[in-house]
Amino acid sequence: MLVILGAALTLVTVRPGLIFARGATTIAVMPMTDAGNDPLVAQMAAEVSGRLTDGLAKIENIRVRAPETGAAKADFVVKGELQKSEQAWTIRTRMTEAATGEVKWTASYSVDLTDTDLPMQQSRLAAGVGHALALRVNELLNADASSAAKSKVVIEQATAHIKQTSPERFQAAQAMLEKALAEDPDNVEIQVALAALLMRGVQMVWLSGPEREAAEIKAEAMLQQTLRAKPNYIPAHEAYCRFLNATNQFRASLVACAKALSFDPWNGIALYHVGLAQIQTGRFEDALATFMQAERFDTPQVSRWTWKIGAGWANMLMGRAEDAVPWLLKSIAITSASGRTHMLLAAAYQQLGKTEEARAAMEKGMELRPGSTYHNVPTPKKNSSPVYIEATERIMQLMLAAGLPAS
Repeated sequence: MLVILGAALTLVTVRPGLIFARGATTIAVMPMTDAGNDPLVAQMAAEVSGRLTDGLAKIENIRVRAPETGAAKADFVVKGELQKSEQAWTIRTRMTEAATGEVKWTASYSVDLTDTDLPMQQSRLAAGVGHALALRVNELLNADASSAAKSKVVIEQATAHIKQTSPERFQAAQAMLEKALAEDPDNVEIQVALAALLMRGVQMVWLSGPEREAAEIKAEAMLQQTLRAKPNYIPAHEAYCRFLNATNQFRASLVACAKALSFDPWNGIALYHVGLAQIQTGRFEDALATFMQAERFDTPQVSRWTWKIGAGWANMLMGRAEDAVPWLLKSIAITSASGRTHMLLAAAYQQLGKTEEARAAMEKGMELRPGSTYHNVPTPKKNSSPVYIEATERIMQLMLAAGLPAS
């Protein structure tokens, strides 16, 4: 018994980063400061600090300490500085380990002043910092130094490659990750990244028939293996949430997405998939509210086109073409995606009586997704609500009128 106890104490002493072994990790969020002693900036800093603290307090496996309790009692200390220029707010933050003073994370995040109101600026500043911080803390608590170093570069390269989404970029990113996994088959970070990418291919209809089935089987096996090994790992829960949605397991997807959000409340990808599940179960107003929440956070920015198309889709399902058009145009401005966004835009224009614009949008959609017809454009109906199926049929009739081939 003494040997076992000694070994345990040695583990904690030798690897102080494993502080979660003692219980929940504690974080002290110190009040944000402002560089110029401007009362407006000071008030903004206080609002952002409050939002950041409230968000971190929702995370399942950490505890947040108030500044007055003393940073010395926390495992990690977060400090930040807010600055205001003519064009943007910029927040710079860092997290240090209280016991050693070692810097564990730094980040800088900016929000434009021109296209959002003050509450949204506050929300996006807190979310931009909070999302990155939640991922970093989760990474520390699930660290595998030997695999992390190998996987970081290839995952970043693959992610960067699909910022402008297209089938060709998808295939290039898949090849990168497949090669990396072949070289390091037990690397969970690469497993999760590849599973997430495969499900994107399924959702974007870039994989079909036998390829789609093989991708689903492979992704599920990799994700279940990772979740058994790392049950609190954000990327695994996020990818599993996407997998369940893509395979029409909507109620299970809501549970998996909620689990991802319990470790990162600002996770826009998880929120997007919550919205998709709500759409498929006929809860259109709830879905729109979820997409709007993702829009308020705007994290991660690489995925911002998704919740914009989600908001446009939800509005179209409720017959609100005029409200849908701006969201769809914003999504297209970021990425053309698979052509479905243009087809949805065509349906919206058709409903508004703008037949020329509808034809042009449908032509662009067909160019991006050749071979599309009335039968293969809608998402699979398995487990979908009758309310959703009925609303989708109305949209499909508008697409037919805008020029979508019947067969």
